[in-house]
Amino acid sequence: MTPEEKSLLERTYKLAEENNSILRGIRRTNRWGIAFKTFYWVVIIGATFGLFYFLQPYIESSRDLINQASKSIKSVNGTINKVQGSFSGN
Repeated sequence: MTPEEKSLLERTYKLAEENNSILRGIRRTNRWGIAFKTFYWVVIIGATFGLFYFLQPYIESSRDLINQASKSIKSVNGTINKVQGSFSGN
């Protein structure tokens, strides 16, 4: 093996080692990114369900209040129709 070939082989080996360390770093960063993204979505989904569980009694009471208001409005409309019917009947 000539000195030029040996030098070229050593440089190639150093480049391969450097590339290997860079690729390992990229792979490690990618794994951490996937782990953090998974953790992020678990927290977001968990917080959504937790918030819904916490707010559910308030949501149900608001829904009941809206239903009662709707029934009252229908009752008032019925009364108005009766009054208008009695006036138009005369």
